[in-house]
Amino acid sequence: MIRKTMILIFLLLSSLQASAADTVKEFRGTGNTTTAVFKVDSPWLLDWRLDGDFPQMVALDIALIEAPSGRFVGRVLRTKRIGNGLQLFEEPGQYQLRISSTLARWTLKIQQIEPEDVELYKPRGKK
Repeated sequence: MIRKTMILIFLLLSSLQASAADTVKEFRGTGNTTTAVFKVDSPWLLDWRLDGDFPQMVALDIALIEAPSGRFVGRVLRTKRIGNGLQLFEEPGQYQLRISSTLARWTLKIQQIEPEDVELYKPRGKK
């Protein structure tokens, strides 16, 4: 019973989060690249997924670059594990992502969310 309740809650929260975000751009690949420029308002999300045929050997490193200046804003993700996640950003602008990957298939979605939804995406325990 508890497991069914947990699954139901997860599905409900997933559908709420999915409906609260509009995809601005989606990028897929297997190698190193710099994405096309995308424009976002505040707030926005990076929804990332990483997969590969050799789970113990995958790596993904993503840096945020300000466009068109090319200024390095910061590293937004570094992982050596298959998985997925969300990263919240509250600065609007025009950006690109610089991606370095090893033996990995990645999917990155840039999603625009409403300001009132920011709390849904903040890590628990942080304000």
